[in-house]
Amino acid sequence: MNETAQQPVIGSVLRASTVGFVCGTRSQEIIHPSFGAFVRTRHGQSADFDVIGVIYAISIDDDPLVRQLIMANNLPHAAARDQRENRMVPVEISVLNVGFIQDNVIYHNLPPRPPLSLDQVCLCDQHTVVHFTRQLDFLRLILNTGDVPTEQLLAAALLQAASARPRNERYAFLVDAGRRLAGMLSHDLPRLQHLLQLIRPA
Repeated sequence: MNETAQQPVIGSVLRASTVGFVCGTRSQEIIHPSFGAFVRTRHGQSADFDVIGVIYAISIDDDPLVRQLIMANNLPHAAARDQRENRMVPVEISVLNVGFIQDNVIYHNLPPRPPLSLDQVCLCDQHTVVHFTRQLDFLRLILNTGDVPTEQLLAAALLQAASARPRNERYAFLVDAGRRLAGMLSHDLPRLQHLLQLIRPA
């Protein structure tokens, strides 16, 4: 199942593991990806599964020219515009793996192999997001992952999944997600309350 060519490409894999990967892009192409967005990447040309992940960090590398402009304490508007629109400042997007799709079957497990260097990384379309989040088993993967802003990432991913659904289904989805989280975090009520506050339907 490879639909990545139909979706916006946000970058290419720089380094990867079964837990997650980092992809690189240019600053001009940072319009599309956002914190908590679902992405997918094909494992090589002949692999039979797509890795699904959630963006948990976006970082812009240090640029000597920007440093010089800041230190000069005189940043002309034209220079700032040129920097943002014309210079190719490298951007790194960090992704947490939350599952994979193989033969149209969803698995909320870590993938059997990580993506390869230079594999394209694409945003998931709404159909894929809805299909992947119909079951909420991926929540436990995020909850049990260290070194990521867990609560904020969970909330952002759930809100992205809700927005991919028709408007009349969003409230029920978030309520169901809250119930699942309540079962997982019954031993940690302050954390649960914080999460429920973050995803509370409007």
